[in-house]
Amino acid sequence: MMFINSKDGDFEANFQELLGRGKMDIATVSNIVMNIINEIRTDKNKALKEHISKFDKWTPASDEDLQISTESMAKAYENLDKKLKDALHLAYDRIKSYHQKQKPKSWFDDEANGTILGQKVTPVDSAGLYIPGGKAAYPSSLLMNVIPAQVAGVEEIVVCTPTPDNEPNELLLAACHLCGVTKVFKVGGASAIAAMAYGTENIPKVDVITGPGNIFVATAKKMVFGDVNIDMIAGPSEIGILADESANPNHMAIDLLSQAEHDEMASSILITPSQKLADEVKVEIENWLQKLPRQEIARKSIEERGAIIVTSDMDEAIDLMNQIAPEHLEVATMSPFELLPFIKHAGAIFLGHNTPEAIGDYVAGPNHTLPTGGTAKFYSPLGVENFMKKSSIISFSSKAINEIGEECALIANTEGLTAHEQSVRVRLK
Repeated sequence: MMFINSKDGDFEANFQELLGRGKMDIATVSNIVMNIINEIRTDKNKALKEHISKFDKWTPASDEDLQISTESMAKAYENLDKKLKDALHLAYDRIKSYHQKQKPKSWFDDEANGTILGQKVTPVDSAGLYIPGGKAAYPSSLLMNVIPAQVAGVEEIVVCTPTPDNEPNELLLAACHLCGVTKVFKVGGASAIAAMAYGTENIPKVDVITGPGNIFVATAKKMVFGDVNIDMIAGPSEIGILADESANPNHMAIDLLSQAEHDEMASSILITPSQKLADEVKVEIENWLQKLPRQEIARKSIEERGAIIVTSDMDEAIDLMNQIAPEHLEVATMSPFELLPFIKHAGAIFLGHNTPEAIGDYVAGPNHTLPTGGTAKFYSPLGVENFMKKSSIISFSSKAINEIGEECALIANTEGLTAHEQSVRVRLK
């Protein structure tokens, strides 16, 4: 684990290394992914089945084998433990309530001269949602992707998730039933992205693709962007914590490890002006690691990509964290809301000692599909608007075009676009 002080002579070099934490060497897999995409575009389900046999270690006997039946999803839901079922419903209700507040509205503005300007907001016709299913299955990711699409009003929702050894995750199937999803396919990786982008015999072509994934999924999303829309290019999970001396070192340690246990590439970064807290958190991390079932993954992540930075003051800590622009940012200070105006870049911000990042992963309500690797400087969390598009509305009366048409024609003439100019002038008195 990187343990550094902002006053160290080599601090800048170490900090630059942290800033590069989310870089994925897409070039190394580009040819592989492009071949996968081309094979899907050409051979469709035939290629899909070959890819599944190669990567997921089972061979679909027919096209129908690619799809998960609604009966199996209903059965998985009915077999859920009641407490777990209630927990899923709680998460569903809170996520839906939050996203309903995001939904943009169409609007119109009437001017006295008869001009009507506005914006019409409509959902996309179809959305493809990628839900990871390799090292672990994430039913929470299904809720976070399906619900905003449903709130937006998307008519056709397609879900793709890998099923190694043809063993779908029962909790994921139960979540699909809870959400009312019917088109769920046992397809993963770049193959799934290509199938949703271009369509196969039974997987529909969609308008937008969302959801996290590994470097192959991220590369495929980047390559199909333009033929379909995408949410973002997501990298490994990460957490940043701003903390002062009021923070509990035991809590800070397990919060850092909550991201480290995702996978070896996850990064966990604590920045604090308190040397005492930094020292105590370092000890608590080791204590917690001894207890974690996913210790091997978490240890590699925290040792290779974790960092504790001690700064001169909280202002410096905030400045460094803004440069990092973390996916998740906890503010564990005495007065967290006082710091909020100075935080510019973070996917999701968790304020106060009783708001661990994990609460946002499942039941808080805001979306947990967030920008990573510093892209929070220009990307936003997944939301309802990812599944909607806007059309400008323009209507001019005769009076209105005569009031400003001459200026329009003049600009068109200056640009040398005579037909543009004349299409306005023929309407002027």
